[in-house]
Amino acid sequence: MIEVVDLFSGAGGLTFGFQNTIKNNKFVSRNDFNIRFANEFNHDAAEAFRQNYPRVTMIEEDIANIDEHFLKSKGISSKRVDLVIGGPPCQSFSTVGKRQYDKRAKMYREYRRILSFIQPKMFVFENVYGLLTMKNEQNGPIIRNVKESFNDLSSFGDISGYDVYTKLINAKDFGVPQNRERVFLIGIRKDLKIKFEWTFPEETTLNNEITLRDAISDLPILGNNEQKNNYICEPRTEYQALLKGNQTELLNHVSRNHGERLQKIMRALGEGQGKNDINRMVEDGILDKDLYLTSGYNNTYGRLWWDRPSTTITNNLSTPSSLRCIHPEQNRALTAREGARIQSFPDNYRFVGGLQAINTQIGNAVPPILSIHLANRIKNFFEENKL
Repeated sequence: MIEVVDLFSGAGGLTFGFQNTIKNNKFVSRNDFNIRFANEFNHDAAEAFRQNYPRVTMIEEDIANIDEHFLKSKGISSKRVDLVIGGPPCQSFSTVGKRQYDKRAKMYREYRRILSFIQPKMFVFENVYGLLTMKNEQNGPIIRNVKESFNDLSSFGDISGYDVYTKLINAKDFGVPQNRERVFLIGIRKDLKIKFEWTFPEETTLNNEITLRDAISDLPILGNNEQKNNYICEPRTEYQALLKGNQTELLNHVSRNHGERLQKIMRALGEGQGKNDINRMVEDGILDKDLYLTSGYNNTYGRLWWDRPSTTITNNLSTPSSLRCIHPEQNRALTAREGARIQSFPDNYRFVGGLQAINTQIGNAVPPILSIHLANRIKNFFEENKL
């Protein structure tokens, strides 16, 4: 069994693939990974993790306080860990909006510190593409502090470093109905006798992407500020059947209360249209002048497309002024359940807190189906190299 430590776990999207796999289009538990403990600082996310993984020890604590002494006081051994997984908060590295080299941006250092005393055979580090171009206080690329510092941990003493493999992975290439690019760093401890070098999992849906229609078209129609708790039809696609499973109660399918101005804007949008189309219609006299949009990016106030993967889901998945997140047909933003479907969370997955807390748990996660592909590849790598 592969012993795992899970850092910055959030509600458990990356965790999912190390606890579950897919057989006969159903999620089933797996027992080839043992998660020794997980760490998350946000209370709602930590509680959501507990509800979905009740047998995993959750340490709800600032990662800066976790060291060998702390773990020993909790009765947790930091020895003989095979794998560390995790993705520090990514908002600081995002290429959308103003990037800040703040406390969150420095969290990779805490990840690195944990590696230095746990010394796993392997690690998985996930973050946004902006990680490769973010600059630190010395105005240098932060990637030198990430990839190269994982290569050399000498600043922590006489301990092993890691050979690091980097790849930009798009979730839509792995059966997730979302155009979501993230950087994955895979580290292999240098002192291990590796016969077969690491290779990333091969894309599974490169030419057969799962669309938004495939993901959410079976969910009930909602009006403004409305909630529905019952499914109205059977799954229409294999993807919908996989995610629904045996769930009978529809969770988190609640629309926000949009103001009259935003409702007018949404009613004017055709599929795939957005901010620039609204402004053009105002300039052409088709819409009232008070609907002209002066704030937001070009992809804000945007209606999604049915027959292509969704754009990237974030913690603002129900906020049209922040990104493209308006339903392809209905005049409302996505619900948390639709966001969870797009991220590939099963319908029985539990989220905790208010609407924004739940959207954050969904939007910040690694898509569970992508995590399954990573876990499968890691299991094979350990077997190939007899680690």
